[in-house]
Amino acid sequence: MKILIVSQYFWPENFRINDLALGLTERGHEVTVLTGIPNYPAGRFFSGYGFFSNRKQDYHGIRVMRVPLVPRGAGGGFRLALNYISFAVSASVLAPVLCRGNFDVIFVFEPSPITVGLPALVLKKIKSAPILFWVQDLWPESLSAAGTVDSPWILNMVNRVVRHIYKKCDLILVASRAYIEPVRALGVDISKIIYFPQCAEAIYKPVELEEDAPERSLLPEGFRVMFAGNIGEAQSFDTILDAAEKTRRIPDIKWIVVGEGRRRVWVQDDIKKRKLSGTVRLIGQYPVESMPRFFALADALLVTLKKEPIFSFVIPAKLQSYLACGKPVVAAVDGEARNLIREAKAGLTCAAEDADALAAAVISLYKMSADERHAMGQRGVRYYEANFSRDVLIGRLEGWMKDVMSSSRADS
Repeated sequence: MKILIVSQYFWPENFRINDLALGLTERGHEVTVLTGIPNYPAGRFFSGYGFFSNRKQDYHGIRVMRVPLVPRGAGGGFRLALNYISFAVSASVLAPVLCRGNFDVIFVFEPSPITVGLPALVLKKIKSAPILFWVQDLWPESLSAAGTVDSPWILNMVNRVVRHIYKKCDLILVASRAYIEPVRALGVDISKIIYFPQCAEAIYKPVELEEDAPERSLLPEGFRVMFAGNIGEAQSFDTILDAAEKTRRIPDIKWIVVGEGRRRVWVQDDIKKRKLSGTVRLIGQYPVESMPRFFALADALLVTLKKEPIFSFVIPAKLQSYLACGKPVVAAVDGEARNLIREAKAGLTCAAEDADALAAAVISLYKMSADERHAMGQRGVRYYEANFSRDVLIGRLEGWMKDVMSSSRADS
């Protein structure tokens, strides 16, 4: 098949769509990606990229076409709106010129913003190709939950846009089962909604590090509780730092953050204010290929989210990576993610934003034997392989693409 992926984010930005595109290419499909100039999460263009440089690239056989956008900057509401709208407009205008030829299907990756669907609708009209829309983030709910937008007028307008996009898509894939009802409530026929969770990249698996591995020198000695990913509003870093304060009486417990994001400076300043520099360490962002090596040095892997109804629907993408790497998970989350960890018996959980319970869970893991923690991690690996295997999930996607392609041709 000739597959066009529309995604505001793509390599060298670290998103799961990168590996999905590679997986489809490995199966012999011709993949083109329409995307923006990389600027996530730092908010500025990656080195070597700009409005007039690296606009067309090849990524392991994938044709990458980039359109200009306004970088997200510090991630404030107005700047984010410009970032989202600029991609939607430039991609809608330039896509017909950049993405020449015919495509069998259009696949949209939507972790936010929903406006990524607009250029896909333009291309559907021009190319007469069906759209599979992969929902990672519910709009407009996520806008209000993250504190980005609180205007009822704007949220109502976004709601209408979401309804329009969903209506025009041929298949809606949802990354969490909890998304099915909210999507259906927006007027989508239940037969068009399919649960399609994220898988982790193939590199995520248990690894043994050599004694002189450079990652060892970056981490403090002790019982390492490691958070990996975006340092943002949704991740409730207040809860992490509150819990870290409560475990400070056990100097051996160390909290490590691997990643970047718009709250990085705030977190760094708060660590200093709380005098937690000996307990919490931010080590910055590293390539995705390095993450299994860092995870191998962790005693527990941490996931947190704010206490908002929308976040109880979410399965954070990092959770699959954690499970695949065979380490126990400790989580302060509600809903789907919490249920998943408990079902897998792969760690300890507590309610979102409950710093006391999170600290207690970390201390419980600390007091467990290494064998008990290892058993938890192995249960996570088995659960991952049974439910989130890359080959199985990409195979399912391939089948759905062929089905909508056949239905589209039969209707035309």
